[in-house]
Formats: sequence, structure tokens, C-alpha cells
Amino acid sequence: TRYEDQSVEVEDFGRGIPVDYNTKEQRFNWELLFCELYAGGKYNNDADESYEYSLGLNGLGLCSTQYASEYMDVDIRRDGVQYLLHFEKGENVGGLKKESYTKKDTGTRIRWKPDLEVFTDIHVPVEYFLDIIKRQAIVNDGVTFIFRNQVGNQFETTEFCYQNGIVDHVKEIAGADALTSVQFWQTERKVRDRDDKDEYRTKINVACAFSNRTKAIEYYHNSSFLEYGGSPERAVKQAFVSQIDSYLKQNGKYLKGEGKISFVDVEDCLVLVSSSFSTQTSYENQTKKAITNKFIYEAMTDFLKHQLEVYFIENPDEAARVAEQVLVNKRSRENAEKTRLNLKKKLSGTIDVANRVQNFVDCRSKDLSKRE
Repeated sequence: TRYEDQSVEVEDFGRGIPVDYNTKEQRFNWELLFCELYAGGKYNNDADESYEYSLGLNGLGLCSTQYASEYMDVDIRRDGVQYLLHFEKGENVGGLKKESYTKKDTGTRIRWKPDLEVFTDIHVPVEYFLDIIKRQAIVNDGVTFIFRNQVGNQFETTEFCYQNGIVDHVKEIAGADALTSVQFWQTERKVRDRDDKDEYRTKINVACAFSNRTKAIEYYHNSSFLEYGGSPERAVKQAFVSQIDSYLKQNGKYLKGEGKISFVDVEDCLVLVSSSFSTQTSYENQTKKAITNKFIYEAMTDFLKHQLEVYFIENPDEAARVAEQVLVNKRSRENAEKTRLNLKKKLSGTIDVANRVQNFVDCRSKDLSKRE
């Protein structure tokens, strides 16, 4: 919920954040969570201790949000108890309040207002929230996300739910007149980035279709949108170019002496959404807009090549349509480039020194003393 005073509330119906006394740490969990940086609880994922896959690991998000808030109110329902916390400008006021809770629901509700002493502007446009929430719905199949925006005394509500996740999203982008049907491929693998490192799990989901009207490629990792892709993007480029090129060669589709296709030609008719997960992730930086894991790249490349090969064999008609469209893209790109270069040559050829100066004639003498 986005309120008119620019405060924000997030509510979920999960199991509720644990905030009670932690005997191991000899402190309350709420202090660790809301007041201490790096008290993250998601590290031993391979041992299935806390979370199967998780975007955040370090225990920064909740804590830094609390410290950067003018106020923060927390309401947690779990284990038949309702826990309440209140913070003002990074300070807890009144400690942890506990009341018995008889209803069956569990979950967490946190409302906070960004502090103008920390931020220069706390006005976050509606479009930003809608974009973030829609992307979360795409990669969390079947989960309903509701955005409420306060205007006066009214709340405008927008709902997002993708029952089949990325498949529904690809269908939505490609439309009814796509060149091919939507394909969905999924695998789980154990990988390691270096011989001296531990193995970790990765899960790869890819939905794609080909279209001659629209194009779109989106990458997600651990539910987060990767604006710059990184490893998944490199894998898609490598696998699609390699597999389509080998299909074109095997079926004699290239003209004699014609050069190989490039990813630009494939990208022009491709609608693809990939959603990968891993228990260990190397991000390019803290904004988490690209990942750099070498073995996610290798596992994904290998998996996509295999899936494309099988897809082309099992769907010869669709494979032929894809091949034709990629070649059309390639040849029109090459023709456009040729036309551009010819035009450039022609235009630059007409404005040299000779025709810029009237009655100017190039020197033709071979005698060096007579010309400069």
C-alpha cells in the first residue's frame, strides 16, 4: 500500500518474522533483524536450513530501511501471538509488545515512512511500484500481489497474478499471432564455480516463443529482475546462435558464401523470459542487476542448446519458420548496412575540396617543384 503521506506498507501472509528471544544469541531476534547489520539468517542454504533460494543473504534490507525511516510500525502474527514494534528515526520506542492472538492467520505487516533527513525526495511514483510488483508476480507463479494506492479517502487497487508464471508472461508479450508455440524448459543442477569451492544448486526455468511482430528478453534470478542480465544473457546468446546456426547449416539454408547469423538476427524475433535460482549467487554489484556466476552460465548454455536441438527435431514446421525468420532478419540487416554505407560513400564523395572551391582543379604535374 502506498499512502498519500508517502509512507509505504507491505503485508504478507507467510509464517511471520521470528522476533522473540534468541537463546543462542542471548538477544531478541527483533534487535538482530531491525537494528543490527549483517545479522543475516540465510547462509546454510545447501543444508536446507532456512530458505531453499533467497535473494537477500546479509541482513541489510530490513535494518537499513528501519534506520532510514522517520517511523516504522511492525505487526507480526505467529505462534498464537501478536507482536508489535515501533521505531522512530532509528530508535526503538517501547520495546516488544506481545498479545495473545486467537485468529488462525499468520504473517507480517510493516509500515514505514522514508525520512526526509536521509533522502532528498521521498515521492516514489506509482509506476515504480507497479513495475516492481508485476515483475514479482511473473516469477512467483500463482501468488497474488495486490497494490493499493491512496488517493484522498479512496484506495485504487491493482492486482497481479500469473498462474503459470513466466509462460503466461511470454504469451502476453508474444500475442496470439506468434510464429511458434510457447516453449517451457526447466532443470535443476548441482554446479561449482571453482574446483576448490563447494557445490551449490541452481534451478533454471526458461519460457520462449518466436514472433515476427514483437521482441522482448527478460532475465530474473532468485525472483529479482536482472536489468543487465550477466550470466543468463551470455548463455542465451551463445546457445541460440549456436543451435540455430547449426540447424541452418544442416538444412542447407545458407546461400553460397553467406556469413553466419549473429544474435541481433535471433533477438529481433525472440520473446524469452528466464527465471533462474541458485543457493549461491555472485552479483556484479549491490544493485543486483546482473549476476556473474560462471557455472550458471555454463549449465544454462548446455541446457538451452540441448532443449533447442530437441525442440527443432520434434517441431520441424516451427523450426523451419524460425530459420526463415532469422535469415530474413539477417539479410535485411545486411542490406540496410550496405545501403547505408553506399549512401555515405556517395554523399561524402560529392563534398571533397575539388567541388567546394569554384574553378579549382587538382594539380596534375609530376614535377615536385611545381606543386605542394
